[in-house]
Amino acid sequence: MAFYKNLKRFGDSPAIVDDQGQGISYRELDGFCAKMKECLEKRRLAFAFCENGIASISGYVALLQSSVVPVLLDRNIERGLRDNLIGRYHPEYLYMPQEMAGEMAGYQSIFQERGYVLCQSAEKEEHPIYEELALLLTTSGSTGSPKLVRQSYENIQVNADSIAEYLAIDGRERPITTLPMNYTYGLSIINSHLLRGSTILATNATLMDRRFWQFFKEQGATSFGGVPYTYEILKKLRFFRMDLPSLNTMTQAGGKLTPELHREFAEYARDHGKQFVVMYGQCEATARMAYLPAEKAVEKYGSMGIPIPGGRLELIDAQGDVIAEADTVGELVYYGKNVTLGYGECREDLAQGDQRHGRLETGDMAKRDEDGYYYIVGRKKRFLKIFGNRVNLDEAERMVKGLLSHCDCACGGVDDRLFVFLAGATEDEAGKIVPFLAEKTKLHPSAFTVRLLEEIPKNEAGKTQYGQLASYINLE
Repeated sequence: MAFYKNLKRFGDSPAIVDDQGQGISYRELDGFCAKMKECLEKRRLAFAFCENGIASISGYVALLQSSVVPVLLDRNIERGLRDNLIGRYHPEYLYMPQEMAGEMAGYQSIFQERGYVLCQSAEKEEHPIYEELALLLTTSGSTGSPKLVRQSYENIQVNADSIAEYLAIDGRERPITTLPMNYTYGLSIINSHLLRGSTILATNATLMDRRFWQFFKEQGATSFGGVPYTYEILKKLRFFRMDLPSLNTMTQAGGKLTPELHREFAEYARDHGKQFVVMYGQCEATARMAYLPAEKAVEKYGSMGIPIPGGRLELIDAQGDVIAEADTVGELVYYGKNVTLGYGECREDLAQGDQRHGRLETGDMAKRDEDGYYYIVGRKKRFLKIFGNRVNLDEAERMVKGLLSHCDCACGGVDDRLFVFLAGATEDEAGKIVPFLAEKTKLHPSAFTVRLLEEIPKNEAGKTQYGQLASYINLE
């Protein structure tokens, strides 16, 4: 059964608890959805401006129940980008915090509850929507691009089923939010736990906020998820010294951890009776494609794992032929019912059907060991040609982070010049980078340039925004 239907089966068990002392049971959540459904017409488009709170999550569930297609956006999206998206997609509904409602010309309030308001457009033009289209998300948590990933009802359900199965989620789980719900990874945590009647601990506080850890301990959080940057921050916060007896499971996705950090968290989990599960996914596959079982976390550190239940992975070479040999790099291709329908860039695209048919070329380069475990080595497009040699920018980042683990790092550049961007490093530390990379890559030091920045630009999900670093690349 779909995770957003028949919520009453979990009765008065708490569905969501927030850090303001408020909560909503599954029975109450079902009632909220029923009230909101009365105001909605089926097969319409809604922009939902999200935060990690009861009203935001409840509204998302209600829209799915009502066969209305939500586009999930950060409530703090820049106003110009927001207006551009509204102009491109012409949503019939906007669901947002009450304080935003006054900014939306041409929309009238039709429903209010728990600090959120649902507004309807005065525009009555009909726009067809593909019958299986359930949800639209921005790629990689970016809220600025008009390109949206089109997810079907089957996509989100089979992926929630699969995640709940391999993580053995049940009603005793109490995951705390560490990622935006409009980001595919953050949303997958919500979906898979609502499916099993768990209690979601919703907060907009960050790991750097004392309120987060107070809420964590008061509510007995059992799990959290994070991108690589999350785990870099946790290490700086001396996470390994924290007393968190309720914590059972830590999950990681949204990019590749350095092998060193992967091993540290895997060993911590092993030594403290907890689970550390590294996962691999993309919005284009709804959320997850692979996971590394907790019992293999130490033995196979650095690996993204094996296919999720119901999925299949293979590697292909430059000619598109399947690679059968172990330890041979190729592009990672995924097959499964969670492969999404395709992209949309304007309202008319929402009438399109399935363009991928269960197959996704991920754009990631990987290898597979003799035991069938996969290892990401970089992005297909994250390579430079330097003096005729192919250099993997992701691998360069990992080498620098291995040398200066306390610093944040990103690599970019153009052919024959690799730029290393550092935040949190001294001049002396930065001076070590060029000779270090020259030695590691056997390339002339003139190929490398180091730039010190106050911070590495990241989106709200903590992923590096490489496009913003382009302005710092010059060849003078």
